[in-house]
Amino acid sequence: MPAIADRSSSPFKAMLTAKSCELAGSGGCCPPQKRRLRSDTAAAAKESPVSTPMKLKSPRRRLDSSPSSPANRVKKDPSGKTLKKCWNPRDVEQIRAVKEAVHVSTAPSTVVCREDEQKRVLDFCKACVQQEKAGSLYVCGCPGTGKSLSMELVKQQVIDWAKMEGLQPPEVLAMNCTSLANTSVIFSKILGMHQPKKKSIGSASPLQHLQNLYSSKQAQSSSKMMLIIADELDYLITRDRAVLHDLFMLTTFPFSRCILIGIANSIDLADRFLPRLQSLNCKPMVVTFRAYSKDQILSILQERLLVLPYIVFHQQALELCARKVAAASGDMRKALSVCRSAVEILEAELRESASNTGLTSAEGDFVSPQTALAHEVFPSQENNTVRIDHMALALSKTFRSPIVDTIQSLPQHQQIILCSAVKYFRGGKKDTTVGELNKSYIDICKSALIPPVGILEFSRALQIRSVS
Repeated sequence: MPAIADRSSSPFKAMLTAKSCELAGSGGCCPPQKRRLRSDTAAAAKESPVSTPMKLKSPRRRLDSSPSSPANRVKKDPSGKTLKKCWNPRDVEQIRAVKEAVHVSTAPSTVVCREDEQKRVLDFCKACVQQEKAGSLYVCGCPGTGKSLSMELVKQQVIDWAKMEGLQPPEVLAMNCTSLANTSVIFSKILGMHQPKKKSIGSASPLQHLQNLYSSKQAQSSSKMMLIIADELDYLITRDRAVLHDLFMLTTFPFSRCILIGIANSIDLADRFLPRLQSLNCKPMVVTFRAYSKDQILSILQERLLVLPYIVFHQQALELCARKVAAASGDMRKALSVCRSAVEILEAELRESASNTGLTSAEGDFVSPQTALAHEVFPSQENNTVRIDHMALALSKTFRSPIVDTIQSLPQHQQIILCSAVKYFRGGKKDTTVGELNKSYIDICKSALIPPVGILEFSRALQIRSVS
């Protein structure tokens, strides 16, 4: 016979206790048990094999509720204090602060992603100041690659380094060549830095005075080193190439005190326009600023946005901007312009939704039914953040091409004719006849299952485009 279970055993007692608790909860006659402590509840939850069903969330909600998601990533300042995450795009002051942070004219506190180029220029300037020796350096690169911004930083670093080392800091002359009324004014400014109170006597030009000054040993002992930063040097190529040559030649005189840094967009300026310097063994040192990559643009944007105590851009929106701008030109100014445009698009969207007389929020703002539905489906931070759709629209506005717009405005068959011509000439042929082009056009129409037009209408379409 099977053994009868001992009712005094521990499992049997546990079953009786659970049953009595169940009866007490349902209003039975058993006395209620003492309230369990929180630790006992947690322990019981661990022992219980049955768990309460988890409420499912949509993929977007799960992404936004994740602690590692960009929208919920906690930002901290250097002191360790947690910064606020949400912002109000309807606040005029906050909108102004965001636009100022991504404005092209706003200089960042630090210049990132250009450390190697800055170090090369700084080492060059240090060597010239330490040895009291003249020299020339040419900084080149595409527009918007941080050349001028880096030179401003290097200029201050050279002065601070000279003071720290106990050396005489150089005089600094920074100028933009496009702002000069006359290109020869450059030499007047350089001479004025050497002789601020002395007026030029005689018929000699400022350039001749400088050449005489740098040819005498007196200049080496009577004047300090001078750091000349000439931005937009391309302007001198088109206006007065002789001034450009004479400017670099000032560093070749035996007692010259000039440290010349020229900044321009032309990469081969020294080879094309300064061949004499190369023959005299005085070719300037060249530092090239390459176009920004996707990761560099993203890092610079994130660095600029750190000054804001709230998250404005969705991470994927910033990545889209960085990727598109890097593929197009690598121009950081374009990326900032796109971000500013995206903020304006979000601002206009919220203004339009508020103007629609739909539902009224608790704060008294008018909200359209679409916006109210979006607030129910998505978190409010998601709606107030610049999203991918805002960034995509801003990118399309920034990189819109008039040629592409013209092609898109053509009728369908004229677009096919243009495609057939491109396909025909890509084969290596330099010219064709109307008949051969028509044959290529018919082939494309057949492959696209589009009925082609007749030869007369085909010829007329060509004539219309050629006249316009």
